[in-house]
Parts: sequence; C-alpha cells; structure tokens
Amino acid sequence: MVQDKLDRVSLHLLPPIITPHIQSDPTSQHLDMSPIGSENDKGATGAAKFVTSTVGNTVGGLGRTVGGVVGAGGRGLGQTITGATGSAGKPVGEAIESLGNGVENGANNVSKGVEDAGKWK
Repeated sequence: MVQDKLDRVSLHLLPPIITPHIQSDPTSQHLDMSPIGSENDKGATGAAKFVTSTVGNTVGGLGRTVGGVVGAGGRGLGQTITGATGSAGKPVGEAIESLGNGVENGANNVSKGVEDAGKWK
C-alpha cells in the first residue's frame, strides 16, 4: 500500500530538501513527507518554524538591503561633500559617512536578530 503511494508521488516535483520516507514501523500506512532530520518539528511546531523562518529570512534580507543602500548613500554623500568643499567641509563629510556606516551596521545587527528569531535561536 505504501509503495503504491510512493509510485504515485511525482518525486521530481518535490523540493530537493523534502524527500518521502517511510516511518520505521513497516506496518504503518503513513507516508511521512517531512524533511529528513526534523522529527521534532511536526504538526503546529513545524508549521510555525517554517513560517517564522521564512518571514525572518525575508525581513532580515530586506533589512540588510535597506541598510546597505543607506550606508552606501551616506558614504557617497559624505565623500562628495568632502571632495566639493575641501578641508572646510571635511568634518561634515566624515560625519555623514559615519552616520551612513552606523545605519548600515545597525540594520545588519537588527537583521541578524530577526533571522535568528526566525530560526528559534
């Protein structure tokens, strides 16, 4: 019976991390489609971990992107001010560069925290 179910599953349509495997009880009629090695992540817990991991990775990635854009913009603006005004504007240019770097580093730290929370760390 289980083999019949396996024959009907289109294995090539499954994501590579999910492979069907039969539970250790050979009399079981249950086809386990959970990722291998996730015996503790079944039911609601497994679903919650999948959702929070996906959301955490997405939000973390967006946070890093925004932080990188703001950081690069701050460095570029600071260097432009320093270059255009010379020594008179150098303190202002360096301050803007530092601000951009700080925003980028802060966004990276927050993103790491969000990603870790999504992984239930």
